[in-house]
Amino acid sequence: MIPKLIIQMMMYYVPLVQEIAHCGNICNIPLLLVLVVDCLYLYNVHSLSKYLFVNASDVEGMEKYGVVFGMEKVWQTVLLRHENILGYVGSDMTSRNSCTQLWLITHYYPQGSLYDYLNRTAITTNQMITICLSIANGMVHLHTEIFGTEGKPAIAHRDLKTKNILIRTNGTCVIADFGLAVMHSQATNKIDIGNTARVGTKRYMAPEVLDESISMDCFDALRKADIYAIGLIFWEVCRRTISCGIAEEYKVPYFDYVSSDPSFEEMRKVVCVDNYRPSVQNRWTSDPVS
Repeated sequence: MIPKLIIQMMMYYVPLVQEIAHCGNICNIPLLLVLVVDCLYLYNVHSLSKYLFVNASDVEGMEKYGVVFGMEKVWQTVLLRHENILGYVGSDMTSRNSCTQLWLITHYYPQGSLYDYLNRTAITTNQMITICLSIANGMVHLHTEIFGTEGKPAIAHRDLKTKNILIRTNGTCVIADFGLAVMHSQATNKIDIGNTARVGTKRYMAPEVLDESISMDCFDALRKADIYAIGLIFWEVCRRTISCGIAEEYKVPYFDYVSSDPSFEEMRKVVCVDNYRPSVQNRWTSDPVS
């Protein structure tokens, strides 16, 4: 069952499909091609080459409500339109035959995630700079509080990794997945953060998150934890950059020290006790950027 909101969004993006409102079965609309893969729906509106990505998740517990509505809260309550932030179109909840689904509609990027892109592609120095600059631009916008009638609070992402960054066909990136994001305003000086500091992907957690020494009531501490994750992402990008004619195969951070699905204790020992950090190739320092 396609929620009414999605139909409205389609009408917003493509005026030529106004007839949808009077059609009982969306599958009869020739302008829409529906691809279904594991409950991930892509609507390709051929007439104007507009793409929407729809994530439809079955609701089995309140945890999933929290993730989707957390993302919706971030998108809907702030001025988050930015070229390096995933474009939000709409969201809805629909129920049928005792099955409830949450629908999240965003812009679609056919290149996929930065993780997928780096796995299949070695990049040039210029491409590396474009990727890193666009990620940095998106993070500056997220982390900065903007004052005024059309302002926004500062936002900490808290789950940055290459799988949560999407890449455009022009090589720039957009930051996605705000399910764990938190907002902070100087006016209230409050952070709606929950009871635990250790959220997100363990491999990308900052040392102060792993050893739970982070000050959860200090937004700047959360911002710095994001920057740590960005540093690891930049390392992944640099590994796949052709330098002196060589590009390493793609690897995730700490691939040589922890298992493929490390525990908190594994990561804490490597990062906090052993003080290990991903190594930098010697040739990076001798290969000038043209």
